[in-house]
Amino acid sequence: MIPPRILVTGAGGLVGQALVRAAGRWPGADVLATGRGPAVAHDRGGYARLDVLDGGEVERTFQDFAPDVVLHAAGQAQVEACEQDRQSCWALNVDAVVTLAAACHRHGARLVLPSTDFVFDGRSGPYAEGDRPAPANAYGRSKLAAENALRTSHLTAWAVARTTMVFGVPAGEEPRLDVVRWVVRELTAGRPIRVADDQWRTPTYDDDLADGVLRIARLGRQGVFHVSGREQVSVVELARRVAGAFDLDASLIEPAPTAEIHPGAPRPLHAGLLILRAETELGFRPRPLDAALGAVRQRLGATV
Repeated sequence: MIPPRILVTGAGGLVGQALVRAAGRWPGADVLATGRGPAVAHDRGGYARLDVLDGGEVERTFQDFAPDVVLHAAGQAQVEACEQDRQSCWALNVDAVVTLAAACHRHGARLVLPSTDFVFDGRSGPYAEGDRPAPANAYGRSKLAAENALRTSHLTAWAVARTTMVFGVPAGEEPRLDVVRWVVRELTAGRPIRVADDQWRTPTYDDDLADGVLRIARLGRQGVFHVSGREQVSVVELARRVAGAFDLDASLIEPAPTAEIHPGAPRPLHAGLLILRAETELGFRPRPLDAALGAVRQRLGATV
């Protein structure tokens, strides 16, 4: 097999950085990391600035790099921001997918799109791929619309990797903390925190997600896959597990309803994903939650 040329959008974010690392482990791959922020350093290719909302920039990037695979991590993932500015959310999460799908179709590239368990209403999770979506907020509606845009596009070489509550350790400064690093920061400082006790997810380690996405790409699979952690836990239980993994004071964790913590946008409460299809068809094997938290502790220790 000829080594692929892999284009990663949103390469400066947590998921984008993990995808760049994973893509770099594909033997012989040439990886182009792209984004609107500072350059992302890696040893398997270069970096280029790319605004995925600019069709002209997208076309020039495709002409210059000629990707075989596009891993599209760029987008708006902040739930409150999507609720407050739905037009911007739609542009970043839906219109950009339409633009990239058209470019992939013209240039013969495969597109893999990370998505979310927020496409479901959270009444009966964890969810399988065939369960009926019913988003509860603007973010979930935009991600479902992006999935549907792929389904109705001319592109046939596409896949969706739904995931949930991704945590890990990005390089450099990232203003938006995932829940694990937020808990570590606050408890390390001795500050009490309020954490949702009525919201259930399947937390996902960033390197595990990236491994699942690359498996989809390398095997040439199409359609929707759920790629997340295996354990469904409440957010407050996750926070307590973080405290245990980092030897922090769990008594500072106060359970509270999601509606009080996040009044600006509703969340699906009993969400999370079932990953049997990814396990059987991709050979996907996410780490146990405590092992993943241990890996985060090791990585954070290496950055200080």
